[in-house]
Amino acid sequence: MIRNHWFWHGVLRRCFFFLLVMFVLSIVLFFLARMAPGDPLQSFYGDALEMMSQAEQDAARERLGLDKGMFAQYAYWLLNSLQGDFGISFKYKMPVADVVFPLLGNTLLLGSLAYILVFAFAILLAVFCTLHEEDWLDKTICKVGTAAYYIPAFWLGVVLVLIFSIHLGWLPSSGAYDIGKSEDILNRIQHLILPLVVMIASHLWYYAYMIRNKLLDEVRRDYVLLAKSKGLTRREVVWKHCLRNVAPTIVNIMAISIPHVTGGTIVVEAVFNYPGIGNLAVESAKYHDYNLLMVTTLITGALVFLGSFVAQMINEQIDPRMREAGVIRW
Repeated sequence: MIRNHWFWHGVLRRCFFFLLVMFVLSIVLFFLARMAPGDPLQSFYGDALEMMSQAEQDAARERLGLDKGMFAQYAYWLLNSLQGDFGISFKYKMPVADVVFPLLGNTLLLGSLAYILVFAFAILLAVFCTLHEEDWLDKTICKVGTAAYYIPAFWLGVVLVLIFSIHLGWLPSSGAYDIGKSEDILNRIQHLILPLVVMIASHLWYYAYMIRNKLLDEVRRDYVLLAKSKGLTRREVVWKHCLRNVAPTIVNIMAISIPHVTGGTIVVEAVFNYPGIGNLAVESAKYHDYNLLMVTTLITGALVFLGSFVAQMINEQIDPRMREAGVIRW
């Protein structure tokens, strides 16, 4: 009964904190976007703006709600957003929801696959290096991994496009699928290969190295010597005991990695012209599309917060001390 009380108390507290964070983030984004130099009318009307008289421009600002003060604009945006109306995209001239949500699935697919593959390979690589500590394999992987981590993602993406798309013609260079093949799973996989390779190469060793170091610290504990004295091999100790004991740390690393991986997704979407909310966020900032920028950034912030929330819940299930004590940490 006490456990259930702490569980629901934690859920309600996190939900309240989530709403508070989203509210503060929306305020910061709203005012920063509107204080940035540039005219959203240029995004909406393009070159036709130069041929509009001042009276026509003033009327256009009034229609778009840009003639009011920033506080009034924010209050208007917030009330409409709570009703599901996020405004009009200045660039696409259609409701923001109709622009963002059809592309949200593409970003979630790319980001989720990259996230899973990065940590699956990172754990396997960390365990392999731990089993071969100070061996030539471990030293070689450390050097190659460190060098690969410092290769800029955009540069690697361009090189891969030049090799595999332009010269060899094996893989597509852009998009999420070919025209008319949105339901073709194989075609989608082909478009995901190069972006996933860049994502994995850019993040793999960073997290593998952290997990490797944590495993090496665990291997040097007294209970490992005791396990070995009982006849267990190093492989058995690492897989059955060390990896389990560092699982909460791995979950924490996975939680704090979400902003890093999300940022990498935005870069990859821009390099490969992948239709997702990351690419939309870049375009919205470039064209001063305030409403579109607000929604894409808030979605990203919500994903980061929810990832931390899920990680904390998993940690409470893995570590009995946290669950029994009802520890709530932020």
